Amino acid sequence: MEQKQIDFSKRVFILTAIVVVGLIGLWTVQSINSLMGWFSSHTPREISVFAEGKATIVPDVALIRAGVTTEGKDIEIIVNENNTKMNAIIEMIKSLGVEAKDIQTTNYSLTQRYDYLETGRYFRGYTLNQEIAIKVRDFTKVGDVLEVSVSKGGNLIGSLQFTVDDMDKVKALALEDAITNAKQKAQSIAKASGLKLKKIINIYESGVTPYYGYSMGGGVAMDAKMESGIAVPQIEAGEQEITVSVTLTYRIK
Repeated sequence: MEQKQIDFSKRVFILTAIVVVGLIGLWTVQSINSLMGWFSSHTPREISVFAEGKATIVPDVALIRAGVTTEGKDIEIIVNENNTKMNAIIEMIKSLGVEAKDIQTTNYSLTQRYDYLETGRYFRGYTLNQEIAIKVRDFTKVGDVLEVSVSKGGNLIGSLQFTVDDMDKVKALALEDAITNAKQKAQSIAKASGLKLKKIINIYESGVTPYYGYSMGGGVAMDAKMESGIAVPQIEAGEQEITVSVTLTYRIK
């Protein structure tokens, strides 16, 4: 009789434990669901949109590289000859209306020249290179600058490159266009999905299409005597586009 009472007590204890564990499990599930619901209702909802903007670049500056190369065995002679020619080129360029601040010396180098033969190394003389970068703002003068760079003794004409002086201003216009496009895109998405846009919480500029200007040709060495009668070329700068990409992040409800 006593043994049966003990077995009955164990059964009651086990059933009670099962019920308690079940209740605890049920409470835990409900608590987790409630907690998830709370987080869901209190976590900010966001949407991000990506768009691009463009701005047309109309070059306002032409960059020209010109130079004089002189060779010889007497340093004093080649320095005087080289400087005389370069000074004449610079003065003529200034007479065309190019300001002194737009003419910059970019290279002045004197090097030794040797012939390398089986019997040894033999000194040939010196080479003096002097180069300038010219910024031409009046495109009607570009051809004239190229012509005098040769006719006054220059024998090195570098690339002709078109660019803009204030690139930041152009980028700002493209960025403004990108943001406008992104806002319109966000409004379209919100209208189609039934969402309501609140405020912009982040603006990320994800990329700018590189613009390095564009050039015509590379450096060409020439005989000034042969080329002194060259015709002045007609120069067309054209235009180009720059692209900026942005991502806008909105709070929504």
